[in-house]
Amino acid sequence: MNKPYLIAEMGVNFYDTAKAMGITPLQAAKLYIDAAAEVGIDCAKFQSYKAGTIVSKNSPAYWDTTKEPTKTQYELFLKHDSFGEAEYKELCDYTHSKGMDFTSTPFDYASADYLENMVDFYKISSSDLSNLPFIRHIGKKGKPVYMSVGAAYLSEVDEAIRALKESGCKDIVIFHCVLSYPTNPSNANLKVIETLKRDFPDVRVGFSDHVAPDDTMMTLATAYMLGAEVIEKHFTLDKTLSGNDHYHSGDAEDFKKAINNFKWIDAVLGSPEKTVLDCEKIPRREARRSLVLVKDMKAGDTIKIEDLMPKRPGTGISPVYTEIVVGRTVLKDLEEDTILTWDMI
Repeated sequence: MNKPYLIAEMGVNFYDTAKAMGITPLQAAKLYIDAAAEVGIDCAKFQSYKAGTIVSKNSPAYWDTTKEPTKTQYELFLKHDSFGEAEYKELCDYTHSKGMDFTSTPFDYASADYLENMVDFYKISSSDLSNLPFIRHIGKKGKPVYMSVGAAYLSEVDEAIRALKESGCKDIVIFHCVLSYPTNPSNANLKVIETLKRDFPDVRVGFSDHVAPDDTMMTLATAYMLGAEVIEKHFTLDKTLSGNDHYHSGDAEDFKKAINNFKWIDAVLGSPEKTVLDCEKIPRREARRSLVLVKDMKAGDTIKIEDLMPKRPGTGISPVYTEIVVGRTVLKDLEEDTILTWDMI
């Protein structure tokens, strides 16, 4: 199977799960990793930050406050910033023990530095797309860089890619992303995937999804069909939990549906080679036409065009050769409705 590389964005959802279950955030994070590994997800992704280094104390909320009532970004980030290098190292080792890749989006220089020996690749948030000094700092570390490009103009995407390349980064993935939580399906604009692939042919293109999951998970399937090689979606153990990301996250069942969709797409897309398939050989023979006599003919009779009619099956002389057959003589007596073969004329 050639499914897209699939990233479960754990983010900080596990903090809410820990509170609901009465366990530590580290224990909850490992439950998330367990669930993702069981589904067959390729990478577990987290977020590394401290509230004081990511946002000023008066930054207003930009999410759906009916789902997450916290009024400022600072207050929200402060709820979820207790992890540091030691905790992420433990999560990194645990993720790798489950056969998945590990990464965490750094939101400050300190996080970017301590994650260097942990992450299989760096992930840069859309919010840092214009933070070119930070992008260059990450690009110099010699690791693949995956970068979301939500809420951006193409010129800004181009600048960020240039910054990575100039810093020496050679393996770049950019993610079409809509910075709206949740993203209304009418705003998903998945055709941007094709635009990014056309305008930036020397990098890979993925999709970071914020559309709320549904019974079909067709948003991710459509992104894959449009060429997304890497797909990222927020992950939760319980979509009913209150919190900033649970209401637009997918759970294990949603991710299973998505993976099954990818398998189906691969199966039906098949090969680009146009040929006769094995499954078509008998239908081809029985449904194609042969030249068939419309009357009895005697040995020595000359075949005229009006003596012939193309009929199924295609086991005799093909109508392709009509002009060659007309004018030939019959070698033996033949009855009406005889399927002509080359040994008869």
